Amino acid sequence: MSNNDNDAFAERHQQGMSRREFLAETGRTLSMALASAGVFYELIDNLAQKPEQVAFAATQPLPPEQYIVPSTRIVNVTSAGVSGSGPDTIPVELHPLHNHIITAKIKVPANAKALQEAQHHLESVLQGLEQQFSPATSNGVTIQVAWGLPYFQHYIPSLGKSSSFFKAGTRYPEYMPVDLATSQKQKQKVYAVQEAMTFPSDHPPAGFGPVRLEQNDVVVILRSDSLDNIMAATNAIFGTGSNQAGSLFTVTSIRRGSTGGGFYGQQSIPSKVALAAKIPGAESIPPHAQVFLGFTTTLQANMAPDNIPSLETIPGQTDQWPNGYFKQGTTMHLSHLFEDLETWYGRGSQDFSAFPDRVRAMFRPGLSTASGTLTVNPPTELSDSNIAQDVQKYQAYGHSGSMQSIVRQTTPTTTNYGKTYPAGIAVSARGDFNTVDNPFHYSSDPTGNHFSTKPAAGMHFIIFQPTIGNFNRTRLAMDGYYPDGTVLKLSPRSHGAGINSVLFTTHRQNYLVPPRSHRSFPLAEFLA
Repeated sequence: MSNNDNDAFAERHQQGMSRREFLAETGRTLSMALASAGVFYELIDNLAQKPEQVAFAATQPLPPEQYIVPSTRIVNVTSAGVSGSGPDTIPVELHPLHNHIITAKIKVPANAKALQEAQHHLESVLQGLEQQFSPATSNGVTIQVAWGLPYFQHYIPSLGKSSSFFKAGTRYPEYMPVDLATSQKQKQKVYAVQEAMTFPSDHPPAGFGPVRLEQNDVVVILRSDSLDNIMAATNAIFGTGSNQAGSLFTVTSIRRGSTGGGFYGQQSIPSKVALAAKIPGAESIPPHAQVFLGFTTTLQANMAPDNIPSLETIPGQTDQWPNGYFKQGTTMHLSHLFEDLETWYGRGSQDFSAFPDRVRAMFRPGLSTASGTLTVNPPTELSDSNIAQDVQKYQAYGHSGSMQSIVRQTTPTTTNYGKTYPAGIAVSARGDFNTVDNPFHYSSDPTGNHFSTKPAAGMHFIIFQPTIGNFNRTRLAMDGYYPDGTVLKLSPRSHGAGINSVLFTTHRQNYLVPPRSHRSFPLAEFLA
């Protein structure tokens, strides 16, 4: 037992509970958490109108990239336009309504035989789910499996077999993808996946302690318009029957939430969930808002097209072209943060109660649009100097605007696959969603994670990009720190620093998302 378990046991022991009864109760708590979608999400799922289904032939092969959701739905939203430009028609990607994240430690002996058996077992379960829920779109269930650096460090210390990818004896981290662009900038070898770091504006809630830089071995992300499908997939992967894979893992957290649902004229799921959970400020969330903060986040113009986020697609990003083991994979950042809706919608000493102030904070100072507009084309051609000029003129900058010079290609891009994109394409794809869990639906370390049953407005943030170096530069730009050394003359948690003052980060971790062909215990086949 951990120290936290011992403390909890001591408390229960005073209530007359034996150690065996305490352990049984702990097990039931995890079992119940795995079996429950969460009372608010289950309630809302029965009321939500499902989006129009997208045709996807069952015989069509799944993309080799795990992070791509096949046949993503697109809805064209009519917007009022900005700064007098007139109405816009803005394409928006519709992500699955429900999202569940399960993090875990590996519960397998660190030897070749055990890991290779685990590799085959998990892959068999995953393939079975893909057959059961074919097609694997939002209509069924999409599955993404990503691996933290602790997995590679502890379970793949060196490779015992030669292959077309590696020499026998290659040790960690030499087999990991190399971030060529960041290595060139820093004049030393930097890998595509780095340990998570904190950022200038990171500021957990009072009493929470420092941001937790997590050390999970693996994370599984399940996404669907159907909670029933997600729960079936959860049971298959984390159940303990002979045809399930739960014996391979010790679950450390379960994170659940929803997004969208408001593009079809009905009240959105985030609005319904927040009201049902009696979240402070929930009554101010626009009824059709995709997320708690109101403005639509998955504009097609904001999302990297096709396989741009892959390690190998953009020339010069990593060393995975043309034949890397992790080719068609990507990197992923996962974090949790609380959102202060009362301040955002107007109940704080320095709030964003006026709609133009929220537009300024989310996009850029000087931008205007009709009151209540939720879907706004982002400013896409801003340079670092433009942002510095905004700070000088308005003593403020916008969240989206501050990152444009990092998240987009500044020149036309021809990929290693021969496809050409114009300047301004995004290089990352986000998959975040709101939650009312505090901070998680389940935690194996409730004390360390400050677990509470009291609902709270939050977001589980997920983003895929070719390298974590790219994410770090983007996140630093959000705080006013740029690669050329420019630092905006504004405190990164001030009222004028985008939306930073209403965000409270609690957890961070970076992951490697292998291609679909290597998603199950990557590199285990090379152990001897």
